[in-house]
Amino acid sequence: MPAASFAAGSELRIAQAIPMQCVTGDYSYDPVFPDADPDVRLVPDYATLKRSPWSSVPRAFAIHDCVELSGEPCAFSARSLLETVVARYTAQGLTPVVAPEIEFYLTAPCTNPDQPLTAPLTRNGRAEAGQSAFSMNMLNEHAAFWDAFRSALESLGVQSDTWIHEVGTSQFEINLMHGDPLAVADQAFLFKYAAKEIAIQHGLNAVFMAKPIAGAPGSSMHLHQSVVDSAGRNIFSTDDGQESAAFGHFIAGLQTYGPDLMLVFAPFVNSYRRFVVGSQAPINLAWGHDNRTAGLRIPQSGPAARRVENRIAGADANPYLAIAASLAAGLAGMNERLQPSEPLDAGANAYLQAHALERSFLPAHERMAHSPSARRLLGEAFVTGYCAVKALEYQSYLHEISAWERRFLLPQV
Repeated sequence: MPAASFAAGSELRIAQAIPMQCVTGDYSYDPVFPDADPDVRLVPDYATLKRSPWSSVPRAFAIHDCVELSGEPCAFSARSLLETVVARYTAQGLTPVVAPEIEFYLTAPCTNPDQPLTAPLTRNGRAEAGQSAFSMNMLNEHAAFWDAFRSALESLGVQSDTWIHEVGTSQFEINLMHGDPLAVADQAFLFKYAAKEIAIQHGLNAVFMAKPIAGAPGSSMHLHQSVVDSAGRNIFSTDDGQESAAFGHFIAGLQTYGPDLMLVFAPFVNSYRRFVVGSQAPINLAWGHDNRTAGLRIPQSGPAARRVENRIAGADANPYLAIAASLAAGLAGMNERLQPSEPLDAGANAYLQAHALERSFLPAHERMAHSPSARRLLGEAFVTGYCAVKALEYQSYLHEISAWERRFLLPQV
């Protein structure tokens, strides 16, 4: 839209189905989407209006809410869903606080998708080899990218904290500062958008797939969550600094409803490759204090900072949906006074317990599609539409013949 039109308040509309466009670009014909494909209005959130830091000519953008012409929020809008979940907390005098940790890979350009991703060349003309976890030198090898990326995040108002080289070759993690869930989700969205744009400018790919490279660590989006009351007190702690009943109920909500919402935390076929024993990616929803084998980790902290780290979501998850699902499950646990399992003993290994998370896409899809709990927490129309879209993406995946099939089946069967 021309800047003058935006400044004048010109209305912008799109087709209702666009919020549920498949990753392939296709659309589902499920009856939940009207055949008439009516318009919805895009309402700008002016607080998100920013200059585009990667454009060669002056451009700006703003994140918009998606609203039906009747004035109701669009049931298929990820941002609207998060707003709805946060409103449930507000109605009870509570405010959720969230901080994501986002992992991703920098790779060489992928001009042929049939070939595996490779590590990019560094400033010394060589590609990184081995695992340089927490290496300052390997961060410096892509200094031009990091300088431009940091500058872009600052101009976008994305409040980042720690930047580290992760375990995988050319894998990195950046933590975002804790804050309001909607603002944090906006920042996570802009983070991924900026990473991809700045990487391209530097001859790189920023890759947020959950498992982009065979045999290498997966990439997650860990969600740190706490809840404060109207006085700003963390309700996960009692006045004497101990764990509160609400803290246990929140954990229990994640344990009870998390499996039904797995398709939100792990939305693609590739997502399930990440959940590997011994990889620091979880295989169940056990919980424990400062234990990275658990799906729900409680970091060591003082009472005011007591929080639950949900380690299930991959870097490929939609941040609005992942945060909404996690907060909805936790609030349901508190409202229903659910009781969590016993915490892991100090030093215990959650990988020795059962692999309780769905191992592949189809079971997760079936579970969410037929879950009354998922529909209650996220909305009937959203779950129907989301599962319809994911089914269509899976059908597209089935039409591909993989390298594994050519490698083993072609000569043997």
